[in-house]
Amino acid sequence: MRIAVLADIHGNILALDAVLEDLARRGGTDLTVNLGDSVSGPLWPRETMERLEALNLPTVRGNHDRRVAADPPDETMWASDVYAQERLTQAQRDALFAQPLTLEIAPGVIAFHARPDHDEKYLLDTVTDGHLVRAPLAAILRRLKALDPACRIALCGHSHRAELIRIPNGPVIFNPGSIGCPAYDDDTPPAHVSEQGSPHARYGIVTLGGAGRQDRFEMIAVDYDHEAAARQAEDAGRAEWAHGLRTGFMPEAAQHNGLHHG
Repeated sequence: MRIAVLADIHGNILALDAVLEDLARRGGTDLTVNLGDSVSGPLWPRETMERLEALNLPTVRGNHDRRVAADPPDETMWASDVYAQERLTQAQRDALFAQPLTLEIAPGVIAFHARPDHDEKYLLDTVTDGHLVRAPLAAILRRLKALDPACRIALCGHSHRAELIRIPNGPVIFNPGSIGCPAYDDDTPPAHVSEQGSPHARYGIVTLGGAGRQDRFEMIAVDYDHEAAARQAEDAGRAEWAHGLRTGFMPEAAQHNGLHHG
C-alpha cells in the first residue's frame, strides 16, 4: 500500500497542484492523507479549500484550521488566519472545524497535525538560537505518551521541517515538510523561525511493506512557480511571506506579524 502524505498547504494552490501533478507522474498512490493547516496564509485560501473539497481526502485538523474556523476576528487574531477566514464561507469554516485531531488511515498508521493530543505543540522539534531543530529523543518520547501503543507509523506536520525518526522499540515518525510555506517566523516565546532552505513544495510517500518487507519512506521536493506565489503574498502586504516563498528562509529582520505556531 502506497500513501501520499500532504501537510501544511497554507493556501498555496500553485504548490498543491504541482504536488498533485508530480504524484500523478509517479503513478499515484492507494491513499492520500492531508495533515492539516490547509488554508491559512495570504495566498489563495478559498481556491485551495475548493480544490481539497473536490479531492475529499482523509484530513486531520491543524491549529490554523481550528483558528480560521473558530477564533473571533479581532485584533488578537493572526494576520494569516484573518486573511483566510475572510475568504471562506461559513460552511467551509464549519468543515475545517469538524476535521478530527487524529485519524487512523491504515492499521497501525496514525495521522495528526502536531502531536497526537495537541494541534499546536511541536513533537519532534525544539528551539535553539531562535531556530527550530530536532528535539532530544527523551523529549520526543515524553510527547508521544498519548500515542496509541499499537501505532507503528505516525504521520505529522506542523513544523514545516521534513523529518524521519525511528523511535527505539517504537513507531516511525514521518513529517514530509510543508507543501506551501517553506519558512515562517513565530514570536510565541521563545521566538523562532522554521526554514526548509529552498522554495520547493515538499510532500512524502510511504509504502507499507507487508509480507516481511520493510516500510519505505520518500521525502520529495517539487519545483513550482514560487515567484507567482511570492507576488501574491506581496499584493496582500506580506513581504516576509514573499521572501520565504522565494528562498525557503526568513528575512533577518522578519516582522513577527505573520504565521504563528506556538
